[in-house]
Amino acid sequence: METLAKLPGDLLKYYLDGGMTMHFISMLSLVSITTIVYKLIVFRKVRLNLNEFIASVRGALLKGNVQGAMEVCEQSRGPVAAIVKTGLLKVGKPKDEIEKTMENAAIHEVAYLEQYLPVLATIANIAPLLGFLGTVVGMILSFDVIAQHGLNNPGLVAKGISVALLTTAYGLIVAFVTQPFYNYFNSRVVAYTRQIETASNILFETLDEMESSDSTATA
Repeated sequence: METLAKLPGDLLKYYLDGGMTMHFISMLSLVSITTIVYKLIVFRKVRLNLNEFIASVRGALLKGNVQGAMEVCEQSRGPVAAIVKTGLLKVGKPKDEIEKTMENAAIHEVAYLEQYLPVLATIANIAPLLGFLGTVVGMILSFDVIAQHGLNNPGLVAKGISVALLTTAYGLIVAFVTQPFYNYFNSRVVAYTRQIETASNILFETLDEMESSDSTATA
C-alpha cells in the first residue's frame, strides 16, 4: 500500500527529470488519445448489420418498391447505406451513370473513414524518435559531467544516464498505445470497403433482375 501511495509522486518526479522532451511527447499523447476516442465514436456510429440491410433493400426492390428501398437506407446509418442510396436515386438511368455516382460517393465515404488516421501513424513513428532525441541529449549532458568531474562520481553519471532513458521509455509507451489502435482502425476501413463493394454488386444484380422481370412482364 505504501508503494502504491508513493507511485503518483514517483511518476511525477520521473516525468520532470525527463526534461523538455517529455512535454512534447505528452502533447503527442494527448493528440493520440483524442483521435482514438473520436475514431471509436465514428466507427460505432457507422456500424451496420450488412446482411439484414441488403436483404431489406433487395426485398423492396424485387417488389418494385424503389422508394421503400431508399427508406431502408435512410433508416440505416453508415457509408454502405449512404452509397446504396445514391445508386437508388439514379434508378432508371444508364448503368454506367449509376456506377459512376456510387464510385464518387464511395470515395467520399472512405475518405471520411480514413480521416485522422495519418495523425495516429505519424504519432506512432515520431513519439519514439522524440524519446531517442531526449536520450541523446541526456547522454550528451552526462558526458559533459564526466568531462568536468571525471569518473570520480560514477553515481552522478549513472543518474544522468537513467534520466536520459526516461524519454525513450515514455516515447515507446505512447507508440505502443497508438500503433494497435491505428492498425485496428485501418482494418475497419478495409472491412467497410469490402462491404461497400459487396452491397454495390448485389444492388446491380438486383437492378438487373428488376429489368429482366419487367421485360418478361411486358412480353
